[in-house]
Amino acid sequence: MGNIEHFPLMLAGSDKRNEQHVEVTSPFDDHLIATVETAKSSDIDFALDTAHQLFANRDNWLTVVDRIAILERAIELIQAQADSLASGAAEEGGKPLIDSKVEMVRCIDSIRLCADTLRNDVCKPVPMAVNAASQHRFTIMNKEPIGVVVAVSAFNHPLNLIAHQVGPAIAAGCPVIVKPAENTPLSCFRLVRLFHQAGLPEAWCQVLLPENHDIAEALVTDPRVAFFSFIGSAKVGWYLRSKLAPGTRCALEHGGVAPVIMTADADIDSAIPALAKGGFYHAGQVCVSVQRLYVHQSIAAQVAEKLSAAAQKMVVGDPLSDKTEVGPLIREGEVARVATWVQDAIDEGATVVCGGHTLPNHCYEPTVLLNPSKQSKVSQAEVFGPIVCIYPFEDLDEAIADANALDVAFQASVYSSNIDTAMYIADRLAASAVMINEHTAFRVDWMPFAGLRHSGLGTGGIPYTLDDMQVEKMIVVTSKGIR
Repeated sequence: MGNIEHFPLMLAGSDKRNEQHVEVTSPFDDHLIATVETAKSSDIDFALDTAHQLFANRDNWLTVVDRIAILERAIELIQAQADSLASGAAEEGGKPLIDSKVEMVRCIDSIRLCADTLRNDVCKPVPMAVNAASQHRFTIMNKEPIGVVVAVSAFNHPLNLIAHQVGPAIAAGCPVIVKPAENTPLSCFRLVRLFHQAGLPEAWCQVLLPENHDIAEALVTDPRVAFFSFIGSAKVGWYLRSKLAPGTRCALEHGGVAPVIMTADADIDSAIPALAKGGFYHAGQVCVSVQRLYVHQSIAAQVAEKLSAAAQKMVVGDPLSDKTEVGPLIREGEVARVATWVQDAIDEGATVVCGGHTLPNHCYEPTVLLNPSKQSKVSQAEVFGPIVCIYPFEDLDEAIADANALDVAFQASVYSSNIDTAMYIADRLAASAVMINEHTAFRVDWMPFAGLRHSGLGTGGIPYTLDDMQVEKMIVVTSKGIR
């Protein structure tokens, strides 16, 4: 393969090599970046057995002091390679370099949050000595790792998603087996390699790509798995949850069809840059990307015109260029799908304000559609492409009802200059988080991040994931010396 890098399986204590591999190619120009070895059923069993046996012996457990030290050393190593990691993520995932560098900063901050959260991660004691039955007793509350974690990740944030899944597992003291996205596995391998260099024993974090879906399902549904972390499509996530072994807990993070409501008094000029960023960032391949924009009819034409002007100024192209603002979709098939959805919306009555065309190198024009049918795919399902739909409204409550009408619910936003109106809308939107005068894709890594309805199960965010990966143990001390 010449200078093409090859990534073998990261199985602790095994030097086994398989001939079968996947090719990781650039989503922009399809050039071969690297090859990654794939795992057979026997490799899955080996990884699970290694992790299970490691956790079963409590003498093997890493102390909190050890875990914090590993995380802090990992931060130093990652910072030293931040530029190359960001470039690698942009090359394999297509997110523009300017945004991949921001993701790299977030990745480092997420790992720092793991260490910081661990320092303050305590249980609230259970009251005793409040009646005759509980007299002469007090409680000690401890947190312990839940067990073996299997983390299945997505392609769109190949650095920070791994930080959000692997970082808390390390902090919690759980052995973790990671299955990165097949399109973007290299960032995961590189990050985990740095964790190992930071002192994390290899058995505590193993990385593999299963040969096929059946083998991947066997990994997730094995009874040795204590916690399943999934980021990806709702169809796959809910299916795998239905197959989990008894006792396996899980967290699912899927997508949404994020709604925005703009009232007649909204500050349009202030809103447009944020809406353009929220709608077209990473070519719309974000689970809370701005997609459905409900705008009061008195300003709808103006918003459509200004959002389209902002979209048309965006530089679309090579993700490795520091001038690119919108890169390619992850694969050619996704471009074809998005183009079909847009054409269907046009056939069903939508007006194209800007965009609506495929571009070379698997790119798609940032597109604004005006008033698509409520039954159109772009109105009903997550596009995961650079498409924003504008729906003029007259009655605010009808707009809220339309925003809430789907079987998904995640983040939403409101633009209004009237705080009473903004709070009225925020109170009535079906969402786990509502941004006021900010786009729907706003996130910092310590805040809760939770899909509702079909959009997910459980709560993401570093402190919440760390909590999920631990169990509380209560010890009740009985002594006549306790009053």
